[in-house]
Amino acid sequence: MDKVSKDKQEVSQILKALENRDTDLSVEDPLDNYMVLNMGPQHPATHGVLRLLLKLEGETIVDCIPELGYLHRGYEKLAENCTYHEFIPHTDRLDYISPLANNVGYVLAVENATGVEAPPRAQYIRVVAAELARISSHLMAIGSTAMDVGALTVFLWAFREREKLYDIFDLLTGVRFTTSYTRIGGVAQDISSEAVGAIKRFLDDFPANLNEMKKMLNRNRIFLDRTVGVGVISKEMAISIGFSGPNLRGCGVDYDVRRYFPYLVYDKLDFNVITENDGDTFSRYMVRIREMEESAKIVYQALDKMPQGSVKADMPKRVLPMKERVYNKMEELIHDFVLVNDGINPPVGETYTAIEGSKGELGFYIVSDGSGYPWRMKIRSPSFYNLQALPILLKGQMISDVVAIIGSIDPIMGEADK
Repeated sequence: MDKVSKDKQEVSQILKALENRDTDLSVEDPLDNYMVLNMGPQHPATHGVLRLLLKLEGETIVDCIPELGYLHRGYEKLAENCTYHEFIPHTDRLDYISPLANNVGYVLAVENATGVEAPPRAQYIRVVAAELARISSHLMAIGSTAMDVGALTVFLWAFREREKLYDIFDLLTGVRFTTSYTRIGGVAQDISSEAVGAIKRFLDDFPANLNEMKKMLNRNRIFLDRTVGVGVISKEMAISIGFSGPNLRGCGVDYDVRRYFPYLVYDKLDFNVITENDGDTFSRYMVRIREMEESAKIVYQALDKMPQGSVKADMPKRVLPMKERVYNKMEELIHDFVLVNDGINPPVGETYTAIEGSKGELGFYIVSDGSGYPWRMKIRSPSFYNLQALPILLKGQMISDVVAIIGSIDPIMGEADK
């Protein structure tokens, strides 16, 4: 069989698969009217190694099959061969735009399984870290979506603000990007007065810098034409497909894990759950814009209400001691040695713990057999569920709308392919 015949046979098989998805093919030979186009996995506007198999009639998308798996690193299986503490650095690399929030979600899941509770000061620090990570993530989403539809200036402005945040993360954690800052039972180190000052300076300047972006986009005719009424999904379909986070709230669903299943100290803080009702690309953009303002408000409150005290729980059998104590006390050295080598031993059972991550509901399902290693771990990554909506969002749209729609759901393939 020559190459042309082989390629045609492969395309026919693909079209047959599409036909089995209840697509209406009214002609005898689908190749006469339809074209199958591969977009990705190396396309710059797929926001990672995402492959879309598009079925086209002219420039209109008739059907779409999103294909994941090009970045599969086996984190769920890796977790079975790591102690609970050793797995923390791997969480940085799930949604690698929001590593601080990933740390918080995972550590809360382990604490839920082991019965550990972090001290109040550590909980407030975690809230500050998670909300700054949300601002950083939303800036990336807005900047890259704007760039996808031609507004390069907003992309540069967004990265200017993110660079300030990375300087803050460096002061807070000692690392700019993959921080591994949160610890079981607390955080790695206390927040310094220098970091607090940098955070407050950033928050004081942020509203004006965010308004700069809003003025560039909110009434921009080109941006509105590319986003309003594009990639619409109904409230009911969004719920059934598993949407969460800004994508779900952009459909008018008032659901936020921080409000309805409070964790850390969110129940002591005042903030609004942001919703938009149109379910289109512009609504998802507006939710992220307004959520950044709410996150700034949360960080202000957390810094003001943060009590003094320890940043790690005093539970030697469960929580790693601070390093200065390990180096000076034999008992602490022994506890550190045992925990690092054997790990924590949660009771036999299973737990599921979720947080409101930057992309949506980030959950960790842990099954313990009583050893220092998880028997099984499953990660509910919001990007994976959000990507399931692409066939619905893209159907009936133009090829040029694909990049705007992908940007609006803000997927990160590092957490989609686990």
